[in-house]
Amino acid sequence: MDRQSLKRGGRVLAPSLFTIGNMACGFYALLSSVRGEFVSSATAIIAGMVFDALDGRVARLVHGESSFGVEFDSMADFLSFGVAPAHMMYAFILKDYGPWGYPMAFVYALCGGLRLARFNAMAHDGAGSKSHFTGLPIPGGAGFLASFVLLYQIIEEGRPAHTWRLLMDQIPLLYGLAPFMTVAIALLMVSTIPYPAFKQPGVLRPKSLPAILLLLSIGFLLFYYPLMVIFVVFFFYVLIGPVSLLTRLIGRAFGWRPAPLREMPHENDGDHL
Repeated sequence: MDRQSLKRGGRVLAPSLFTIGNMACGFYALLSSVRGEFVSSATAIIAGMVFDALDGRVARLVHGESSFGVEFDSMADFLSFGVAPAHMMYAFILKDYGPWGYPMAFVYALCGGLRLARFNAMAHDGAGSKSHFTGLPIPGGAGFLASFVLLYQIIEEGRPAHTWRLLMDQIPLLYGLAPFMTVAIALLMVSTIPYPAFKQPGVLRPKSLPAILLLLSIGFLLFYYPLMVIFVVFFFYVLIGPVSLLTRLIGRAFGWRPAPLREMPHENDGDHL
């Protein structure tokens, strides 16, 4: 094997190592929920998101993008953000709803798989966008469910933690709405509602003093209230879809037509967020 082939193989392997890390987190999350260790399961799902966020960026950094990487990433995402959260929610609460628990958990896993399949089909056809996703990204839905489980377990176990009382008072209400949340997130994943992708070059780079101060404030809050900030971020990201859809429907009722989303060149970078 010549040096060029070895170099190319190394470039493909580098991002795949992060994808393996994502898959390992998903498998551990599944095993943890089987044992009833929901904090470990939810934490592993969020850890998988870190690996998933890094594999595409590493691929671009080392120029290791490949069709294999895209498909492998989808397999890992389906395990970590489709099957693992579905089983976690079933074991955590949906099982208490008798024969309805299994269909609700399965619908989430099914819609997650359909979401990834649609993403790959659009990517292969060159119909994707760098500015937005079509439907709720599967890690977004999984992150919301995982962060919710982590917050509820704080209440359930009475563990000391840095929390916001106003928000924590609403968590038991969300617990009662868990079946609705699970199915609603599943349907948002297979919807055609656009969600911001935040993949444009420089989108997360602060270029002004207010932007820098905002970034520092978020970092400060994340340091002292990590679970609170993670939950709030996922909660509002999930809400972007329904709110934008409602805004468009109201606008059309009054004769206002929103500007079309600006498309940007698509790359097969393996980002399935």
